[in-house]
Amino acid sequence: MTDSAFATDDFVRDRILAWLRDLGAVRRLAPKTLEAYGRDLDQFMSFLAGHMGGPVTLAALRDMRGADIRAFMAQRRTETLGSRSLARVLSSLKSFFAFLERDGTLATDALNVVRTPKVARSLPKALSVVEAKRTITETEAMEEEPWIGARDMAVIALCYGAGLRISEALSLTRADLESDTLRVTGKGGKVRLVPLIGAVRQSIDAYLALSPFQPEADEPMFRGKRGGPLSPRLIQLRMENLRSALGLPPSATPHALRHSFATHLLGRGGDLRAIQELLGHASLSTTQIYTQVDTERLLESYAKAHPRG
Repeated sequence: MTDSAFATDDFVRDRILAWLRDLGAVRRLAPKTLEAYGRDLDQFMSFLAGHMGGPVTLAALRDMRGADIRAFMAQRRTETLGSRSLARVLSSLKSFFAFLERDGTLATDALNVVRTPKVARSLPKALSVVEAKRTITETEAMEEEPWIGARDMAVIALCYGAGLRISEALSLTRADLESDTLRVTGKGGKVRLVPLIGAVRQSIDAYLALSPFQPEADEPMFRGKRGGPLSPRLIQLRMENLRSALGLPPSATPHALRHSFATHLLGRGGDLRAIQELLGHASLSTTQIYTQVDTERLLESYAKAHPRG
């Protein structure tokens, strides 16, 4: 909590702390998300205290109207906050008041009359199959130290060949590695099993055979030059070098390889539900964006290839 916690009385402050504990322990939100939710509510309470002329009490929250929330959102928009951030702010407020309702503290309809700002969904930019494969095969050749080249190749292969986020790849341990599957811990601590294709498994085995460091079974596999856990920034830099060497677009990042994994699977007839499970998406709507990506690529290819294009 920040100094804006003093904008509330002791009871409301206690409920805010209880809500944050619930988000962390029960909903298992990521630390940065938890921090953002707490900051959003701090700012709202500070606004409400100034709006109502005193510390926010339970009675003040009970008397809160939709107009109060809209006024707060309008103020945040004047601070050049974008629609995506405003949508998160409203989500934070709804989460807090839903918590108060669940524990019997307070029920309010004020939030029901406030519309969520429309957020334009940006389409992920996938690499072509050839480009994605080249990022993997060329990685090893760019590094003078064989074990580091093998390491970077294995991480990049996991992003494209298994659809992993870079954070998921770098947190893998030997215990997560089985003959034909990976045990992946994703956002919110959710665990999923991902099939391990032969080429990716071979990349990992090659790295482990060359690596001068042999971490314990429950420690991260991928290591930096001095033996500490590998920083994601080093893989990002590797992709920057590959972009320059291979003439890849600026959108070619480790996360773009994950997008490419999903787009290419879908383009070859992959089931949307199965792709959702492989990516670890909580909602199918998040995965459905790849149907738009695939359609766009199809139309682009059609326009280039058709005689009347």
